Amino acid sequence: MNTIGDFHVHTNFCPHGSDDSMESYVLAAIKSGLKHLTFTEHAPLPKNFIDPTPEKDSAMRWEDINKYFDEANRLKHLYKDDLTINVGFEIDYIEGFEKESIEILNKFGNQIDDAILSVHMLIAPNGEFVCIDYSMGEFERIVDLFGSVDAVYSKYYETLKNALYSDLGEFKPIRIGHITLIEKFSKVFKSSTSFEDEIISILSIIKELGYELDANAAGFFKEYYQSSYPSPAILAIAEEMGIPLIFGSDSHTSHHIARGIDLLPITFSSPKKLKND
Repeated sequence: MNTIGDFHVHTNFCPHGSDDSMESYVLAAIKSGLKHLTFTEHAPLPKNFIDPTPEKDSAMRWEDINKYFDEANRLKHLYKDDLTINVGFEIDYIEGFEKESIEILNKFGNQIDDAILSVHMLIAPNGEFVCIDYSMGEFERIVDLFGSVDAVYSKYYETLKNALYSDLGEFKPIRIGHITLIEKFSKVFKSSTSFEDEIISILSIIKELGYELDANAAGFFKEYYQSSYPSPAILAIAEEMGIPLIFGSDSHTSHHIARGIDLLPITFSSPKKLKND
């Protein structure tokens, strides 16, 4: 049976999102008929890591964490009869910063109901970190750094595998975010070969580890991609493999709550780690 919920949602604490209040997301979820909502704001980056995006706006600020949890907990209580609200993070796996990520998770793990582990940052051949989904112009620069689109894709899937096998401690998220995010600009920057075997290999690791998959609808609405992360065909394979599929709109504005849920003809599950379910 499909779980009626949106489990990948951002907030006004996201520097690259909208100013919509967290309460406006809650009201939109209730209006949409959802029963569950999980706030998964981008966790603050390690303090010794320099955000590689031009605007330095990848994640929430350290000084906003308590405000974020306080507001989520206020809304949990206020709307408890209408909606199950959970709060957590979308954690960036950053190669070489595993120790710092463990410290973040250990510091806030007891306050987290649910979480997602994602890859947005790669190490380029020249040693600099790059953010793969920032803009098409930035992606073009990344391709130049790597030498080819295929090389960028290969590094992404290699990093994703490292994320899956990484030891991030007892609070490591077991849901893996938008596993084909690297394809965000694929209508312009096309790989010369199919990476389906790599994606299937990643699904096998997810299955082996007992993890779950972010069925992310945001890609349907990206001009240069126009599909889910991963595609409906890959999600169907994951479903056949018995991998739990957790719907996420990846909303960065309240009017995108549950957007795209009707475009994914799959059976959704509820996140394993929810404390309030």
